[in-house]
Amino acid sequence: MWELSADNVVDYLNRTGRLRPGSTATAQPLAWGVSNLVLRVEPDDQPPLVIKQSRPQLRTKVDWFSRCERIYREAEVLRALLPVLPPGAVPQVLFEDRENFVLALEAIRPDHAVWKQRLLEDRLDFDVADRLGGYLGLIHRETAGRPDVLPDAADWSLFDELRIDPFYRWIARVHPSIDSAINDLIEEMNRHRVCLVHADFSPKNVLVHVDGVTLVDFETGHYGDPAFDLGFFLSHLLLKSLRSNDQRVDWRRLVTAFWSRYRKIVDATGQTTVSSTATTARAVRHLAGCLLARIDGKSTVDYLRDPWQPVAVRQTTLRWLADPPPTLDHALDDFFTRTPAPGLPE
Repeated sequence: MWELSADNVVDYLNRTGRLRPGSTATAQPLAWGVSNLVLRVEPDDQPPLVIKQSRPQLRTKVDWFSRCERIYREAEVLRALLPVLPPGAVPQVLFEDRENFVLALEAIRPDHAVWKQRLLEDRLDFDVADRLGGYLGLIHRETAGRPDVLPDAADWSLFDELRIDPFYRWIARVHPSIDSAINDLIEEMNRHRVCLVHADFSPKNVLVHVDGVTLVDFETGHYGDPAFDLGFFLSHLLLKSLRSNDQRVDWRRLVTAFWSRYRKIVDATGQTTVSSTATTARAVRHLAGCLLARIDGKSTVDYLRDPWQPVAVRQTTLRWLADPPPTLDHALDDFFTRTPAPGLPE
C-alpha cells in the first residue's frame, strides 16, 4: 500500500495520472476526525480536491482498530446521498483507488468553518441547526424502505467496529449494571433496520461556509435505525452545552431548532417507520448510550473543563438507561432542567 502524506501525495497523483502532465500542486493536512489521513490538494491548473486514505489504527488514547475497507463505504454512501440532498450538501466522489484505500472528493471552499469549533466558541447558529435537521430528515425519509441504496446493506461489520463495540459494549464493560440495558438497545436497533443512517452525524463533520452547509465523513454509514443518528447527534450538542451555563436557554433553542425541523421533514409524507413518533422513545436510549460513551467509551470528549461535568453526565445517563424518559422531548427537558445535577456546582 502506498502510504500517503502531504509530502508525497502530489507525486502519487502525478504517477497515477490524476493530475495533468507537468502540473504542480500544493498539499496540506486537514483535521477531520480520528480515523483517516485527510489532505487538501490544490493543483495549479485544475480544481482543488480532498484526498482521504484510511488507516487501520484510529488516533485515540485506547487502542482502536478498523478495516481500511471502510473508505469504500464512504464512497457508496456519498453516491446514495447525492440525489437525496440539496446540491452542495455533500461532496462529489472524484475517484477511488481501492488498491491503496484512497478516496478523492470534491474540495469544499477553503474559507469554511467546522461547526464544532464555532459551537465550542459559543457561537450558536440556529439556521445551521435548522438546516441540519432538514438534511438528516431527508436522509432518513428518502431512503426509508430502500435497502437497495447501499451495496451489502445487511453488513453491519464496520458499524460494529466503529460504533457498537467502542461505544455500547465498552460502556457496558465499564458499568456492568447497564449490561442488560445495552444488550437490549443493540438488539432493538438490529430489529429496526429501516433507512440509511449516517452514524457520524456530528458538528465536527459539518462544514459551514457562505454557500451553505456541507456534510463530510460517511464511513460509518449503514442501513439501520434512524434513532441512532438522533441520539448520536444530540449527544454532541448536549455535551457542548455543559460548557456554557449562562447560555443554557440558547442551547435549548438550538436543540429545538434541529429537532423541530427534523420532525417536520420525516413526518411530511407518512413514512411511518421513520416518523418522529416511531423513533422518539428509541432515540432517548441512544442519546443516553452515546452521552455515556463520550465520557466512558473509547473515544471520549476533550473539551469538558470541570470535574462535575462528566459526573453529571454519568449520573443522568445511568438513570435514563435504568428508567428511560418516555420521549426525546422529556429527556431534553430533563437534561436542561436537572443538569447540572442537584448538589453539583453550577
